[in-house]
Amino acid sequence: MNQPPSPIQPARQPLPSAESWLEGIPDPVRQRQDGYAIAAFAVSLPGLVPFAVLLAAIALRRIKRLGGHGKRLAYAALLVSLCWVLAIGTAVTLNLVAEHRRGIGRTVSISQVGVGRCFDADLESDALRVVRIADCAQAHTGEAYAKVQAALVGLTAAQTGAAATDQCAGAFVDFVGKPYEHSELDMYYVVLENREVADGNVLCLLGMPGTHLTGTMRGAQR
Repeated sequence: MNQPPSPIQPARQPLPSAESWLEGIPDPVRQRQDGYAIAAFAVSLPGLVPFAVLLAAIALRRIKRLGGHGKRLAYAALLVSLCWVLAIGTAVTLNLVAEHRRGIGRTVSISQVGVGRCFDADLESDALRVVRIADCAQAHTGEAYAKVQAALVGLTAAQTGAAATDQCAGAFVDFVGKPYEHSELDMYYVVLENREVADGNVLCLLGMPGTHLTGTMRGAQR
């Protein structure tokens, strides 16, 4: 006896897991640019370097911990900040060099010679009043190497000379690297004030009468 045919069951594929349905669909959180990275790049452009570096560091830490996009922006902010630092450093250096060179060739009172400046003058003159500022890299007769403090109020001329010489001699060995009494260089001083002042009241200078120096005598051991 023939059995009635079984009803045809539709072939059904197993449903994919819910997870697989999400494959390929971008996570909006992960696709979004990190706000700190955006802010870091924005503030780096006008040169707000400290803020840019801080925000970039926060952005990179957040991206590493939470994921997301913005690494390139954060690194770009750091790169722009570095460029600003280099540009500012170069500008300051050039300005200092230009400021230094602007004084070369100018005639000034000897009391106005700045520490670190070289000058041309007749060191054998009994009354040296003015000098001409010179380039230390070129031949020159003298160099101002320090300003020192000396208690001069109420001292006689001889006592003033002894006190100023003693203080300048101490600075001399620190600057030249050799005690004054054993040096071939001569030492001079200019009393700027009798009273003590914050940046020193005695200007100390060195030179070699009748000859010229080339280069600074800092550490020259001469």
